[in-house]
Amino acid sequence: MRLTTFTDFALRTLMRLAGEPARSFATHEIATEFKISGHHLAKVVRDLADGGFITTRRGVGGGFALARPPQSITLGEVVRTLEGEQALVECFREDGGACVLTPRCRLKTKLAAAREAFLRELDATTLAECAYSARPREKSTREKSTREKSTRGKSTKAKLTAGAA
Repeated sequence: MRLTTFTDFALRTLMRLAGEPARSFATHEIATEFKISGHHLAKVVRDLADGGFITTRRGVGGGFALARPPQSITLGEVVRTLEGEQALVECFREDGGACVLTPRCRLKTKLAAAREAFLRELDATTLAECAYSARPREKSTREKSTREKSTRGKSTKAKLTAGAA
């Protein structure tokens, strides 16, 4: 099974929102954190809002946040909403495709069962289980330098104290 990049970005975004469910995020913030296109993410946000997964607010103090608790959103629901009924293979298309094997093909039922197993697993997984919190902020060079100086000072002081005893 392969999800579209669009759905991948949507799942990442929802996972991040689930990491801080009470907070509102700006599109540029998520795009920067995940190193993805802000324009593409804006479309993802629109579709997530249309699907009822997030709420959006424009203007100063605007942004987007989860519309429901992360425990009530399953990954299967998100994938079905965003992927729609895309055909896994040609013979799954609404028009049946033009595969010459169709009348006697034994693969179609196996692929259909695999697709259902995939979605069943996603249906059993909530967004809360996949929540992604922000990475800890990396310390600046200045903060690292200050910490090293204070550590060096303590070790010298400890040596002097130990030598005096």
